[in-house]
Amino acid sequence: MFDLSFYKDKRVFVTGHTGFKGSWLCKILSKAGAVVYGYSLDPPTDPSLFETAGIAKEINSVIGDIRDFEGLKKAFDEAQPEIVLHLAAQPLVRDSYENPAYTYETNVMGTVNILECVRLSDCVKSVLNVTTDKVYLNREWHWGYRENEELDGFDPYSNSKSCSELVTHSYKRSFFDNTNTAVSTARAGNVIGGGDFAKNRIIPDCVRAGMKGEDIIVRNPYSTRPYQHVLEPLFAYLMIAKAQYEDIKYQGYYNVGPDDRDCFQTGALVDLFVKHWGDGMRWVEKYDGGPHEANFLKLDCSKLKAVFGWKPVWDLDKAIEKTVEWSKCYAQGGDVSAVMDRQIDEFLNKE
Repeated sequence: MFDLSFYKDKRVFVTGHTGFKGSWLCKILSKAGAVVYGYSLDPPTDPSLFETAGIAKEINSVIGDIRDFEGLKKAFDEAQPEIVLHLAAQPLVRDSYENPAYTYETNVMGTVNILECVRLSDCVKSVLNVTTDKVYLNREWHWGYRENEELDGFDPYSNSKSCSELVTHSYKRSFFDNTNTAVSTARAGNVIGGGDFAKNRIIPDCVRAGMKGEDIIVRNPYSTRPYQHVLEPLFAYLMIAKAQYEDIKYQGYYNVGPDDRDCFQTGALVDLFVKHWGDGMRWVEKYDGGPHEANFLKLDCSKLKAVFGWKPVWDLDKAIEKTVEWSKCYAQGGDVSAVMDRQIDEFLNKE
């Protein structure tokens, strides 16, 4: 599996480090011995994985707004990073309908700002912008989208991430071609794992219901999504960033998603959660007439597999098992940071 020793003593700048994915990423990098600098708003939820797992004690954390170029540039210049992993975003479809302007300001101009920092520096060798599977024009077809498909997300969140992709493509062509700075994007599907406290996400909703001993409310049990444990895309991001750092030929645009077997309808996903949680849990369907969301969306990850020999490590059943393990430890007041360390080791060492 992936050798983390490459990241020892590397200076890595992570935007969005206080979020769910950012916190797991910082934990991995800290464990690898990287010198990690984070720039983000305060944690987006209360409670948060960032605070619960004590991530701030393991990295250099700056609380700031990605829209604030001067604040970002100051933190960036102090960090002098070799590697930049851009995760900062307004990440929720429903919130993007409520506040579209903020979503575009964060997801589009935030990307411009971090790429400007890279452009104005001479220290960065590897940049990865993390977007989403929702960047594609969704035709609701039953095969996976490839990296050369049209980008045109429907809702403000998805569309803003399509724009973030296009901004990255333009900066790459305009400023980084014929330089030693490699630039890629990674389009990942839905992630699950311990410590996601976001609202309007199915697994966090399941965990909250389990902790309260209530029924799980499922808005649309028939929507089909590709689900993967959060460690799957994070290690793929680190793999891409490492490869293009060592050889610029690996820069490009990559889908990161599970195999077809883990494209589940939401109801079937919740069935798995109920199985692993136990305690007589059940779920009920209650459509709430929310805004438009895609019913079917999956990625073709052939490129990532062909270029790197990559393949998913944990199937969805194992991903749910690990999510429940973390969540029950949290519910019982246990050492969730130790659980994260153990799960990272288990993921790395799986045959």
